[in-house]
Amino acid sequence: MSAPKFVPVATIGAFRTEQGLPPAEQWLSDRPADLAGGSPTGARMGRPGPDQGFAIKLANTFHGKLHLTEGEDEHDAMAGCLGIGLKRASMFSRAPVIHDLKLAFALFGYTDASCPADVVAFRKVAFEAVGHHYDLQRQIVDAVPEETLRMTPDAVARRVASGQWNTLVVV
Repeated sequence: MSAPKFVPVATIGAFRTEQGLPPAEQWLSDRPADLAGGSPTGARMGRPGPDQGFAIKLANTFHGKLHLTEGEDEHDAMAGCLGIGLKRASMFSRAPVIHDLKLAFALFGYTDASCPADVVAFRKVAFEAVGHHYDLQRQIVDAVPEETLRMTPDAVARRVASGQWNTLVVV
């Protein structure tokens, strides 16, 4: 609120000079723990990306909604598909979204009650106890090529339902 015109204003300190900031210095990756050339790649390295922990929250929205057969465990289905969703998200250089996990669950027929028998037979073997074995999780993720991950979840679900599942994964 401004002061009325009849209130005297002290002229000392009424106007302050601007404090200039020096220009920013160039940043160099010269600390001992800095990675030269980006994140490492190779066996058991995974796919780094931003906010990957959020994928667990997204995967939990499928809890109780997956179509499992006799002998399948929901924990293993979630663990196997989680890595696929994370690979898709990091491929687009973003945090995971629900569509990443929809694609992963649709790819292995977990979202369709009438999933083809060959897909169920494959996932029963591939996903068995995968929640406790990182190497098995990596094998599942590595079996899904980039072309499949670039598709929409609905397109993947249609191809799985039409019996073209073997064109979506490298077995």
